[in-house]
Amino acid sequence: MSLEVGSVVKGKVTGVMKFGAFVALPENKSGMVHISEISHEFVNDINDVIKVGDEVTVKVVSIDNGKISLSIKANIEKPAPKPRQRRPRKPYVPAPKVTSPGNFQWEKSKDDSSSFEDMMNKFKRTSEDKISDLKRGNESRGYSRRGNRNK
Repeated sequence: MSLEVGSVVKGKVTGVMKFGAFVALPENKSGMVHISEISHEFVNDINDVIKVGDEVTVKVVSIDNGKISLSIKANIEKPAPKPRQRRPRKPYVPAPKVTSPGNFQWEKSKDDSSSFEDMMNKFKRTSEDKISDLKRGNESRGYSRRGNRNK
């Protein structure tokens, strides 16, 4: 019986490497089963699945320049997929309502007797303080957003 693509033969594992296993075939030929062709499930360590001396039934996947590629999983029926378990959804929690950004009061309170100019001056002071804090934070990091170093 000559080896052809698609034929199923029995062989003996002669060597195991981390990428696959070498199998002795009839007619003094040998082929290799890649780690991805061993099982339908993920194989992290090939030594957990195959040992030297194991008898395996393989299918010839391809023959290229004397190199014979084999597959064990082509002979095994693919198991039914496991049903996916859905994670329960998180309950919807509405975001808190924002009345004003920061601690600045936009509306004049009833007990506050400050004028419009006073309110604007207070707003400008808090804005300048926040901007200077942001600039100071960027300088302490030693770099800018563009990737240029500040020196």
